[in-house]
Amino acid sequence: MDHHASDRKPERTPVGRRQVLAGLGALGAAAALGGPLAAARALAQVGAPEARAATGEIPRRPFGRTGLTVSALCLGGAHLGRVASEAEALRIVHEALDAGLTFMDNAWEYHGGRAEELMGKALAGRREEAFLMTKVCSHGRDKTVALRQLEDSLRRLRTDYLDLWQIHEVIYEDDPERHFAPGGAVEALVEAKRQGKVRFLGFTGHKDPAIHLAMLARDFPFDACQLPLNVFDGTYRSFERGVLPELARRGIAPLAMKTMGGNAEPLRHGLVTAEEALRYVLSLPVATVVSGIDSLEVLRRNLALARRFTPYSEREMAALRERVAVQAAAGRYEPFKSSRLYDGRIGRERHGLL
Repeated sequence: MDHHASDRKPERTPVGRRQVLAGLGALGAAAALGGPLAAARALAQVGAPEARAATGEIPRRPFGRTGLTVSALCLGGAHLGRVASEAEALRIVHEALDAGLTFMDNAWEYHGGRAEELMGKALAGRREEAFLMTKVCSHGRDKTVALRQLEDSLRRLRTDYLDLWQIHEVIYEDDPERHFAPGGAVEALVEAKRQGKVRFLGFTGHKDPAIHLAMLARDFPFDACQLPLNVFDGTYRSFERGVLPELARRGIAPLAMKTMGGNAEPLRHGLVTAEEALRYVLSLPVATVVSGIDSLEVLRRNLALARRFTPYSEREMAALRERVAVQAAAGRYEPFKSSRLYDGRIGRERHGLL
């Protein structure tokens, strides 16, 4: 059965009139004084941390220009696929849903499909509670390959529609040209939405802000864009400075990833704490933070951090960037930008890099 985007019931959480008016006031002032990025930051931070602490809820944020709200934390599918025990993986998803973490991330190629299969099992009977995203991994191949992967993903995830379908790993200089070529992945996005199999469309990448900007320059009506954001990013190939303002201007939902540097090495070396790293990115105007969660312990820690979140001031954020500026130089703690260590095998093969 086909579903059309207009038939979907948006994810919303009731918000009091006073909170709405306060938020709109802050939004108007920010727009007048600081432009779209300041406005997006103000809107992302509307909420009452003391109320969340009392109810156990985590923040919800606007999903770009769509009119929906989503959980400010997103459960990363790649880490879920690493959980050895299927029973624990299912418990992680169920506990996340129970806590209000309803944004679910995945990709066709994660762990050979195991990540999608685990998530599909976990969402059985609870699909409508989730905002479900996965990614097409055609890596420059044609629309036929992309649509075939969509059917694989729907089957594994045990659903007949996705809330968000994104082009995965746009990281090579020729990727925008490949994806927008006649018969390419972008045409698959359009066709999938026309068929009612996906609601919203986006793309992801972790390599270079210039590649993201080249995708955006095509003026395709993307709803979301996934990008690396962390306290080190402001110093080296900065997506925060180069891409985030453009997403705000276009009303595209920014989905943050690599918050802990991709491998948590900055935490192990004592450069930042988990709370500082997550709080920094949640203080940016992002719709959600894709969080690598591979245990109940990590899930509960991140939920606790989100529940007590209050935004850093701009001065506090600048001080944190300055504190790690020397270590951030040349991307030492963002290896996904400057090496091939985080680039998927299929993409490397398609670009002759294996």
